[in-house]
Amino acid sequence: MDIQGKRAIVLGGTSGIGLAATRQLEAAGASVVACSRSESNLATAKEATGDAVSFRAIDVLDRDALAALFEGEAGFDILVNAATGGERASGPFLQMDLDGFQGSFRKLWGYTNSVRLGTEHMAEDAAIVLVSGYPAKKSNPGSSAIATVGNAVEGFVRAVAPELAPRRINVVSPGIIDTPMFAATGDARANFLSGATRNMLIKRAGTADEVASAIIFVIQNDYMTGASIDVDGGATLP
Repeated sequence: MDIQGKRAIVLGGTSGIGLAATRQLEAAGASVVACSRSESNLATAKEATGDAVSFRAIDVLDRDALAALFEGEAGFDILVNAATGGERASGPFLQMDLDGFQGSFRKLWGYTNSVRLGTEHMAEDAAIVLVSGYPAKKSNPGSSAIATVGNAVEGFVRAVAPELAPRRINVVSPGIIDTPMFAATGDARANFLSGATRNMLIKRAGTADEVASAIIFVIQNDYMTGASIDVDGGATLP
């Protein structure tokens, strides 16, 4: 796919990996609608992007709002969903609040909502990209909810790819990425990221742009669908 002149929607497109994808799509010549449920993120993203990006306040769990967005942008070519859907539970499974575990699946529901409601309004040669995470393949203790949701996302993509064809759908699976998802600042942030990546082959956190470049790759590669690309610093290796 030649991104120049294409029309893209990026859900969760105003912060972290989603914002990086928005900026790289714009740089490649696409017009982009970047969406977020956070008004503060919308305001910040407006200062970090150019005239080819417009913004919408959208909650990916609001099906009516999503349907209206997609209908209004009918004929669009690219859909990226990097929205988390809300908080994600962590900690030992046998001590975990089950409502928190269940709530972690808001990410999956946001993804299924967007694919189900968006696909019919996309071009025949369109590309969809969802964002998973390395715990789907290698879960550390305390990450059972995140790992289970990631497995569901990747399984969902493999399951629906045949039904969506010739439209394509793929997953990009990041490792530990230095984004606003981690709220700590200063030395506390540096120490956390250093500790989290200490046992990885590449001993640093990745950047949002490194993940976004993989998103661009699977959009442009017309021979990829139902696949998962790891951008994780070797986190899934022994």
